[in-house]
Amino acid sequence: MIKGGAIEKGMYILFKGDPYLVAEREFVNPGKGAAFTRCKLKNAKTGAVLKETIKTSDNVEVADVYDRDGQYLYTDEAAHHFMDVETYEQFEISQDVLADTAKYLKEGDQYRIIMWEADPIDVIIPMKMVYTVTDAPDAVKGDTVTGATKTVVVETGLSVQVPIFIKTGDKIRVNTESGDYVERVND
Repeated sequence: MIKGGAIEKGMYILFKGDPYLVAEREFVNPGKGAAFTRCKLKNAKTGAVLKETIKTSDNVEVADVYDRDGQYLYTDEAAHHFMDVETYEQFEISQDVLADTAKYLKEGDQYRIIMWEADPIDVIIPMKMVYTVTDAPDAVKGDTVTGATKTVVVETGLSVQVPIFIKTGDKIRVNTESGDYVERVND
């Protein structure tokens, strides 16, 4: 148990019997009255997001989560499939839970899988990842009025705004928190 004021972004807490990821956290100390923490919580089982206000004096139970390494295999209409790299056991995570993260998953890559009560509930991906551009329109000469960027599609289906010099087959680094282009990667 921790106090409501000790809640941090990125931690998992038990709320109404389910594990929730603290996606956003704001500590508020009004001039009058007790301090509180405003949290945006994401249900780790269903992906549902809710906003809660928790008093700093309230007790909050930290979810007993652990992680293990898993290799991303494939996605079907219901779930994303992974394999434990040590035991070769296969497991799946619902598409609803990984709604925002799924577009960054590359087949064959390893990720940290967050587990709660032996069930996978989340995937932790690196902050920056390298992707191969699979579809890039040709740059139009003199087209610099729009800031000299264009939209390309990478191997996972993710669309990214990039400078006009990027072409099909190039490797680019993408910030997975914002979805923004970082740099071109030379082999």
